[in-house]
Amino acid sequence: MALKSPQGLTIGDLADRTGLAVSAIRFYETHGIVHPVRNAGGHRRYGRHDLRRLSFVMAAQGMGFGLAEIAAHLQPLPAHKAPTKADWSRIAKGFRRDIKARICALEELSDKLDGCIGCGCLSLKACHLYNPDDSKAVEGPGPRNLTKSVG
Repeated sequence: MALKSPQGLTIGDLADRTGLAVSAIRFYETHGIVHPVRNAGGHRRYGRHDLRRLSFVMAAQGMGFGLAEIAAHLQPLPAHKAPTKADWSRIAKGFRRDIKARICALEELSDKLDGCIGCGCLSLKACHLYNPDDSKAVEGPGPRNLTKSVG
């Protein structure tokens, strides 16, 4: 593995350290996740802080977060220096809030899977209790009880 040069990490170094393909790193660059600088020869050079940013993205995507959502959380962090502990604490607080909301939505979804899903079918015996006269139709199409808190 190549050592860090005084000019920063090459895209290959970053790929080796993160396990990401070079094309993926460039893709993340287009979304503002990493911010390389150009050396005198015009080649991208990355800071060690970009290792942490990419690792964070990989972990967040593994938890089901979308790239736009992740980029929005990372946007306030400094672009060309390592985030401080306080910076990471702020971003963690936002992610915790999102994760807790997802957990609540998933628990609600789990609790409703065996009951009326508010689809308007009126075929279950319970539909006259949960969705009399297809009252859920005013809330919009689809499974209203399952989708109202998810997303």
